[in-house]
Amino acid sequence: MFLKYFALFVLIVLLLAAVAVWVALGMAPGKIARSRNHPQADAVGVCGWWGVITMGILCPLAFVWAYTKPIAVKSEQSEGTGE
Repeated sequence: MFLKYFALFVLIVLLLAAVAVWVALGMAPGKIARSRNHPQADAVGVCGWWGVITMGILCPLAFVWAYTKPIAVKSEQSEGTGE
């Protein structure tokens, strides 16, 4: 009888640990981006959560995005030509 309850306890602890790892992986890209002052940190955080929800499809993209900074591109504006 004791073995059944012990096995149930171990199963619950393992499930709680899996949920904790899932939440940590979802939060990690956003935290990394905020700590590096990334200009798109909120978007990186959303991508991290969607990566975890989709079982890891977007997670690598979120981690790479958290470590890169976007390149500023200057656009040439036409001056009153209407083009």
